[in-house]
Amino acid sequence: MCTIEEGEKSRLTHLDEHGRPHMVDVGNKPVSSRTAEAEGWVVLDKAICDILGDRGYSKKGDVLRIAETAGIMAVKRTWELIPLCHALRIDSVRVKCDLLTESKKIHIKASVTAHDVTGVEMEALTGVSIAALTVYDMCKAVSKGMVIEGVRLLGKTGGKSGEYIAPDYTMGKENEHESD
Repeated sequence: MCTIEEGEKSRLTHLDEHGRPHMVDVGNKPVSSRTAEAEGWVVLDKAICDILGDRGYSKKGDVLRIAETAGIMAVKRTWELIPLCHALRIDSVRVKCDLLTESKKIHIKASVTAHDVTGVEMEALTGVSIAALTVYDMCKAVSKGMVIEGVRLLGKTGGKSGEYIAPDYTMGKENEHESD
């Protein structure tokens, strides 16, 4: 079990000194350019791969394009889904779903930009998560054995904490996942 040591509470910015949740005050922070990229995977079985084939269609429609649209919509509403997130004016969102038939996976990547007072990491992660859940919803009639995995922040820029790039990622570069 993970416990919070005395002194560690101050590092969790959404908890006050008594451990109670609060929304971080961003009123005096300067507006700056913010970016974030996140990814996740949906592991499929052969039956779903066969149905999706090269075109990505199921009886409900184009699974990958609908999942991308759902991810974009989720980014714009992250503040409504995650209790302590701020509403942001999003400048751009890209959600891309790629079916990798050889590895029986769908790779999902979200990229978000904004000029605001707080970052867009949660928006990118939410976009990936909702896109993955949309794939699951659209394909569950064929198989409920799909696994959503590896949802993570790849990188972010801007803000007081500066740049973060996952150790195995190059920010802004399209990584090829065909061999995964």
